[in-house]
Amino acid sequence: MNDKMPVISLANDDANLLAQQLGDSFRTYGFAMVTDHGLSDDMVKTAWDMTEELFAQEEAMKKRGYNANIAGARGYTPFKTEIAKGADHHDLKEFWHVGRTLPENSPLKSSMPDNIWPERPEGFADHFTKLYDEFDQIGAKILSHIALYLGLDKSWFDPAIEDGNSVLRLLHYPPIEGDTAGAIRAGAHEDINLITLLLGAEEAGLEIKRPDGSWMAVSPPAGGLAVNVGDMLQRLTNHVLPSTTHRVVNPANERSGHSRYSMPYFLHLRSDFPIKTLDGCVSADNPNRYPQPILADDYLRERLIEIGLLKA
Repeated sequence: MNDKMPVISLANDDANLLAQQLGDSFRTYGFAMVTDHGLSDDMVKTAWDMTEELFAQEEAMKKRGYNANIAGARGYTPFKTEIAKGADHHDLKEFWHVGRTLPENSPLKSSMPDNIWPERPEGFADHFTKLYDEFDQIGAKILSHIALYLGLDKSWFDPAIEDGNSVLRLLHYPPIEGDTAGAIRAGAHEDINLITLLLGAEEAGLEIKRPDGSWMAVSPPAGGLAVNVGDMLQRLTNHVLPSTTHRVVNPANERSGHSRYSMPYFLHLRSDFPIKTLDGCVSADNPNRYPQPILADDYLRERLIEIGLLKA
């Protein structure tokens, strides 16, 4: 694994070359760094300003958006609630989830709670609904190139993610104060979903685990996205595309006194989609690890229990 992860422009008009570039990066690192993704600078700046204002509010105000009965699926999740699978300490973060709005007659309605919107900042719901839609479109574009890389029709993922249970997470890592007793901002983990599109990773701290167990820093250019394979895509591809362990470490310099913000978009399958190993990813050298399919929503529930957001 070369420490020089390539930076890939999504503006490349050669679909096959772009598919090869993205696929090779995902296959090697489980991650890709991309630019020219299409998010407008103004939209992103407003989103950062609103995120900072949201988390600067008093805890009592933020907790108006907390519903312990929905496993953090929407609204606010307080500081030190989430814990990485197998970790000894809770993560040093708080976050707010924005999800998809479905019509009342949708057959998937029961698997997705309604959004919870804060009273402030003004215009929050409208802005983040639009940003959610933008991330959705960018994610679908990246998946179309992954499909080509896997030898599938470029639209293969379209029905699989239609009305998917995707989540936009607004993340705040508060300043590090005193002895953290071994806790870090985000413990070593893999993402549950298909792919994650992470905005804000240019702020130092994100690291991925190499095959030899050492850690490699990932920092895309300013405004770029770090995109990674999640466990659902790893399972679907029989580990041809790996879901790489990653973490966010505490800063060891003057940055420790500053908040860190990031904005991952967790792109999910439809709740009723059966995750079944792709035939083209099974071979004599890579036998099927998952002979039994599992519904995306069942898989999600299993993992939410593991990270402490859902009770068994």
